[in-house]
Amino acid sequence: MTTFIKEQALNPFDILARDFFQSQIDFESAFNNKIKYPVDIYEDPQGLHFEVACVGLAKEDIELTIVDGDTIRIVYNKETTPSADRVYISKTIARRSFDLGYRISNKFNLKDLTAEMSNGALHIHAPYAEASKPKSISIK
Repeated sequence: MTTFIKEQALNPFDILARDFFQSQIDFESAFNNKIKYPVDIYEDPQGLHFEVACVGLAKEDIELTIVDGDTIRIVYNKETTPSADRVYISKTIARRSFDLGYRISNKFNLKDLTAEMSNGALHIHAPYAEASKPKSISIK
């Protein structure tokens, strides 16, 4: 005899346990996971915006390029030579190298890309392409 259990009869723990054992979970080693660099990406009426955390970095140390006409690449290579005259009591500011790449839709104009560094963040702006801007059509 087959017994059917209604969803309402299960408590949240039963549902969690059932879903856990029915799912296909791929566990990865912690050593294989890359730490993601803090970047905020958002879109507004002016276009696409990136805010990359660059606390303690000089703008000359960051390389910003457009690759293959549709990819924004942001690179910082940390100097690996520690200063011999410094003895740290506490060292908690993470200045790690990063190599970020973002493929951008053709609705944004990468030829008019702008970037500026302020308050420890790199602000990158890609305006909308002329063809993707909303157009008003007059009715005859």
